[in-house]
Amino acid sequence: MTAENRTEQFVQHLTEHQPRLYGYVYSLLGNHSRASDVVQETNLVLWRKIDEYDPAKPFSSWAFGIARYQVLSSIRDQGRERVLIDSELAEQLSGILEVEMDRLDEYRTPLRHCLARLDEEHRALIHQRYFREQSIADIAAALGRTSGAVKVALTRVRQKLFRCVSEQLNLNEL
Repeated sequence: MTAENRTEQFVQHLTEHQPRLYGYVYSLLGNHSRASDVVQETNLVLWRKIDEYDPAKPFSSWAFGIARYQVLSSIRDQGRERVLIDSELAEQLSGILEVEMDRLDEYRTPLRHCLARLDEEHRALIHQRYFREQSIADIAAALGRTSGAVKVALTRVRQKLFRCVSEQLNLNEL
């Protein structure tokens, strides 16, 4: 493999893993701004260590290992500030989260399919709540509904998505 092909493959892996890296880091830090900063630092370290990457091995394991150290470094550096978890707990959780992130990949395609099958109103509701991270109160105000009505609607849509994803996964197992 040429150096150019190796770099291209590395960039492709790095790009594909950005959402997973962010989710992993955020789940350990619980703060969007800090998670974004740590992911950026992780990307820089990954790029600097490109020659250490073995394309024969899973990219995710290598990238999550580096992200873990960046999270621990961030927790150490921010030690005097209030943090969600300490470095010992982060270390314990990181291995579990790496496995769970791999498992989440198998749900991603069925979930996208099921989201596409929702009617426009339900898809917009999910988008507002989970992609734009609007509060239930803000969604209710924008829609002219009560917060209770929005909660009920979101519960129903989540149940519908759960059933749809479950069906998709069962179909894929046959």
